[in-house]
Amino acid sequence: MMDVGIYCINGARYSTGLEPQYVTAQEFKTDPVKFREVDETIFWQMEFPEGIVSNSVTSYATSLERLYIAAEEGWLELQPSFSYGPLQGRTSKGVLDLPKTNHQAVQMEEMTKGILENKPIDATGEEGLRDMKIIEAIYRAIQSGKREKI
Repeated sequence: MMDVGIYCINGARYSTGLEPQYVTAQEFKTDPVKFREVDETIFWQMEFPEGIVSNSVTSYATSLERLYIAAEEGWLELQPSFSYGPLQGRTSKGVLDLPKTNHQAVQMEEMTKGILENKPIDATGEEGLRDMKIIEAIYRAIQSGKREKI
């Protein structure tokens, strides 16, 4: 969850422009010794306002790297969706022409400019706090086996 799970959370938050209100979650470990102190596989569902639902999974047991969004008038897919690049995408209307860029390098450059030039950056502490509240709710849902409010 703390490694690439955040990309799933951000993908859902940024795609909807909304904040999730509830989560349900399950954790699975195929090797309890190897994954004694770290998550192996977590499945979770986030419920957003307006009836929007996001289903997500993060796992060290399998290679998953896909963002898929289905809407009333079409769909969008990024696969791969969060690696250092290049990203590839398509929609119900055709292939996306995405620039070939190293997104991690762009993020680091923007953060550096923000610090050196005293400009606001997108990756704020407030954004990180929102993410951590969602992650905490996911872990509570794993423990309780119930739907948890964020």
